[in-house]
Amino acid sequence: MEQHLLVFKEVAETNNITLSAKNLHMSQSSISLQIQSLENEYGVRFFDRTNKGVTLTKEGEIFYARIRSILDILTSLKEEMSVRAKDQKRLNQRRLIYLGATLTIGEYILPNIMAYLSKTYPDVDFKVKISNTESIAQDVSEKKMHIALIGGTAPQHKDLKVENFWNDELVVVIPHFHPWASKNSITLAELPNERLVTREEGSGTRKVMEMALKERGFDLNQLNVIMELESIQAIKQVVSAGLGISIISSLTVSSECDRKIFKTLKIQDALVYRPFSILTNTQTTQTKDEHVLINLLHDHELLSDILRKNYNDLEKHASEVRLTHPAVSNRKGQIHGQEQWQ
Repeated sequence: MEQHLLVFKEVAETNNITLSAKNLHMSQSSISLQIQSLENEYGVRFFDRTNKGVTLTKEGEIFYARIRSILDILTSLKEEMSVRAKDQKRLNQRRLIYLGATLTIGEYILPNIMAYLSKTYPDVDFKVKISNTESIAQDVSEKKMHIALIGGTAPQHKDLKVENFWNDELVVVIPHFHPWASKNSITLAELPNERLVTREEGSGTRKVMEMALKERGFDLNQLNVIMELESIQAIKQVVSAGLGISIISSLTVSSECDRKIFKTLKIQDALVYRPFSILTNTQTTQTKDEHVLINLLHDHELLSDILRKNYNDLEKHASEVRLTHPAVSNRKGQIHGQEQWQ
């Protein structure tokens, strides 16, 4: 139908079938047949034919005015769809890293890593699931994701490969106005003297803390636990209000320490560390993009630098990396092409 309308418009504007045929690279008979087909379809004559050419009838003038609008709309629609098709093609060319993370890593490590990688490799997108260790490990074992980052002890599974990439220190966190603020460390014997705010039973942070204290012969019943919370952010709010102290990851309070909201203390006779690990499936091949992430996690110097920076610093740092290392070094891996999920 659109072809018929284009033919009609051309003939209406040239008033000459021969010239229209030349302009449209069609035969005169084909032009005449398409005009006749339109006239038969609408039951009216659109042109008066003479030896000098053709002219629009009254009905033809009405039809011409309408089809000009219709063709303008179709042209505009084609342009819009063309733009959308190009955008979709560009989106389809973007690569995806789908990974899982436990709470502390997902909230306090991954944001900086993703900000850095997004600025360094702008064609890479992330889809992140933040959940408990068991759920994340199950997804990796079932090949629903290729990489997971967990804190604490990794589940035992024949197809899971576990690689340590960071040792996270658990520290005593106090408000900056606390009487202990002049200290850099405390002893285990001092812990029962303070009200303690902890993560809920079953959390990785809570398990690591209790295991470390037990290994040093400390009786957990001596702890004056006044509150158990399921959120690190909630614990920080309670501690900043002076309602108690906590033992949580040093990473989660680094910015508050910089702003003199919190002070962190070590436990002299019970330094508490927990491993942060990369989980992958031994039966799954990682994409090149995923290898970039894994290489970054194993580069302790680079990772430390990334975790110390805020978002604006990361953007500047990533730009410097692109300028000084246009061909990405082995240290960071490379990203090429589109990879398929296994």
